[in-house]
Amino acid sequence: MDQTVIQAAELAGSVDAANFSVWGLFVQATWIVKIVMIILLMASVWSWAIIFEKVWNLRRLQRSATVFEDEFWSGGSLDALYEKIGRQAENPMTAIFTAAMREWRRSSSRGLQRSESSHASLQQRIERVMQVTLDREMVRLERYMTFLASVGSTAPFVGLFGTVYGIMNSFQSIAMTKQTSLAVVAPGIAEALFATALGLVAAIPAVIAYNKISTDLGRYASRLEAFAAEFTAIMSRQLEEAE
Repeated sequence: MDQTVIQAAELAGSVDAANFSVWGLFVQATWIVKIVMIILLMASVWSWAIIFEKVWNLRRLQRSATVFEDEFWSGGSLDALYEKIGRQAENPMTAIFTAAMREWRRSSSRGLQRSESSHASLQQRIERVMQVTLDREMVRLERYMTFLASVGSTAPFVGLFGTVYGIMNSFQSIAMTKQTSLAVVAPGIAEALFATALGLVAAIPAVIAYNKISTDLGRYASRLEAFAAEFTAIMSRQLEEAE
């Protein structure tokens, strides 16, 4: 009987010998639970990298959009502003502006602004070009958002898998040793709870960040749409004045 108890302690780890630090729980975990922990840790690190990149990029885009709008509404020439920006747009708002101006200049060079029908056709093309550019830029900005949503929705269940497996190990230790002491069940329960904690650590920031960044992206998209609508109105007035 004494030999059985000693083997049980060697199998599951005694309270004195077990290391319940973060690193100790990882080292003592079974290989399946280790894989779960590594997956959750990698998902958490990658999620934080995406979060920092998105937050920093959105703040930068908002500042650059404010600077561009100040120049746009300063009363200067649109052609001069287009020449200043050049062909390489630095942010989505300038990309929309340059795409519209490029279509405008292309039509002007071909003499397509003479009749009323050509005016309407040109306005439709400009609106379509701006919408296509806006959609393309938003798709680029929303890249990796699906990953955040996936981590937020699946990480708790991945952690739960590790929890269930750790608890199963504890029950197996009890069945093999016929002992219900803390020395038998503590290591398995500890690694199980640690897997659950990692799942929550990965999921909670991902969910919060996804909701916040999605809201900010929606506001930025609305700002771009408002600019496109205002620019369309300006183009329409210039076409009417050219008649």
